[in-house]
Amino acid sequence: MNPIHLPFAPSFPIRGADDVHRLEQTPIEAALPVRSTYEIFRNSAHAFGSKTALTFLRSGDPDDTPIRWSYAELLAGIHQSANALHVLGLGPQDTVAVLLPACLEYHLALWGGEAAGIVQPLNPLLSDEKLVSLMTAARAKVLIAWGSDDESGMWSKAMRLRAQVPTLTTVLRVAPHDEPPGRAPALPEGVADFNALRASEPGDRLVSGRDIAPTDIAAYFHTGGTTGAPKLARHSHGAQVFTAWVSVQLQGLKDSDVTINGYPLFHVAGVLPASLASLSAGVKVIIPTTALLRNKEVIANYWRLVEKYRPTSLSAVPTVLAALANVPLAGADISSIRYCRTGAAVLAPELAARFKRLFGLHVHESLGMTEMAGISTITPPGVVGPAGCVGLRLPYSQLRIVALDEHGNASDRDLPAGEQGMVLFKSPNLFSGFLDPADNARAFTADGWLATGDLGWLDGEERLNLSGRSKDLIIRSGHNIDPKVIEDALGAHPAVQLCAAVGAPDAYAGELPVVFATLVPGASASEEELLAFTAARVDEAPARPKSVTVIEHMPMTNVGKIYKPELRLLAARNVACAMVDDICAGLGLNAQAWPRVQAEGESGLQVRVDAAVAGPLAQRLQEQLQQALSRLPVKTQVILQ
Repeated sequence: MNPIHLPFAPSFPIRGADDVHRLEQTPIEAALPVRSTYEIFRNSAHAFGSKTALTFLRSGDPDDTPIRWSYAELLAGIHQSANALHVLGLGPQDTVAVLLPACLEYHLALWGGEAAGIVQPLNPLLSDEKLVSLMTAARAKVLIAWGSDDESGMWSKAMRLRAQVPTLTTVLRVAPHDEPPGRAPALPEGVADFNALRASEPGDRLVSGRDIAPTDIAAYFHTGGTTGAPKLARHSHGAQVFTAWVSVQLQGLKDSDVTINGYPLFHVAGVLPASLASLSAGVKVIIPTTALLRNKEVIANYWRLVEKYRPTSLSAVPTVLAALANVPLAGADISSIRYCRTGAAVLAPELAARFKRLFGLHVHESLGMTEMAGISTITPPGVVGPAGCVGLRLPYSQLRIVALDEHGNASDRDLPAGEQGMVLFKSPNLFSGFLDPADNARAFTADGWLATGDLGWLDGEERLNLSGRSKDLIIRSGHNIDPKVIEDALGAHPAVQLCAAVGAPDAYAGELPVVFATLVPGASASEEELLAFTAARVDEAPARPKSVTVIEHMPMTNVGKIYKPELRLLAARNVACAMVDDICAGLGLNAQAWPRVQAEGESGLQVRVDAAVAGPLAQRLQEQLQQALSRLPVKTQVILQ
């Protein structure tokens, strides 16, 4: 068995690139002797024992009594879980899939799963078809699932998956924390009670005696998956350990810290920078209900929860920060928060300014991605940068900015500081490639650098500044338009809550910039007013949006990012509707008989011609619609019915 090491602790405060260089003076082997995530929990339990590791909030009511686990209890649960999986035949090359909401047992599934084999956290909002595809690709042998349908219908989904994944041998049911004793349902053959099974196993050791190497695969995390085929990224133990260690170093995490982890535990942000890093340093981690920050009660009471639990940091995606900005302090004492950070999407300057104005908190940004085990750059406490500045590269890592080629991909031409291009990385926490080798071709350049797809530049202090994603560029007649320019302009309007600019298909320019917005609750502004406001603040004429559309709800991914593919499809639909209106008006049709435009997939449009239009008129209508719509750079279909 590997020796017990001290828990992770910051070597010294990081305040700039010189401090990162100073960290690198120590060889990484000496700076980071820990070899696996399992060792992290052994080290923490040895150092912190009875200290609280995890606090689960049953509800968003600050007066409710939470459930707490100590570091010693957490390690014992990890041992028991790994041992139970071992008894079920799970070996180092086998996969245990996890279909749970945020809960204490998720940490047993994660870290016990990694101690026994390979863990596969699953997004419960994915369709059955995609979950089956993911589990089949990973050859999942065991599924640990939530024993209730109260959260996204998980138990019913688990029972359906059981019949469709050929490699699956066992389903383990996790009883909800509020399930009364004796109320568990009868379990069919091949399904067992997770807590009962692990309770019969030793909690003081791994019965397998496994010696985990840093190169051993710890987890499969899926990327994408909201549309299209998800890809499985392989994380080694060494990559995850490095993410934890480097997060402690650059954020200055200490055992006196407390954090509220509102990120989903099927996502790298919630598992690695938010959980593993904190637990490697003795931090108290609070889980705000099974629904996390999707729980409206948690958002409404957030500042009261801060006052009660005294977190020293606040971390959330920009869309959650925007929601919190609408929650008044109402006298709550939030002085415990010393560090506020965000990631997942570029922070709008107006939102950053609003947070500073309302709460006195500067929002530090970081960059993280699944392909780098959750973290790529960090802005440390005390380092104040403008919105879009995501901080310093990680020690022992390399970062390049290269020009884009004619297809918007990474070229081999490096750019000097201050010039925008694609961000490339090499780092100790780089993932071990996708499970399917065919998915690796676009992930790496020919010389082995991770091509992130992020656009950014380095400033004079060696900090990375992001502007957006290469795939989000709006290309108007060959002119690349950065949507962030438009979003920053509209986002400065006091009535605007969230906004996102996308390209609308155009027969001549290819794409024209349009923007969608949601309004601050109780605020009002016309689309014409917002369009004029934006145009006045966008200097470059081609980048001035052609329209502003106010929508009730901004489409989001399951981790709180604005989902632009849906907005692009909505923009295409709006263009097609306008073309249909013009053609129908020209033919003298009654507006009630005008065809319907429907969205299909990510980029397709259907125009259905009502049966009330018949004969030669219907033929002329179909021909004109087909001719007009065929000029759009999206797939279209005209259907007579």
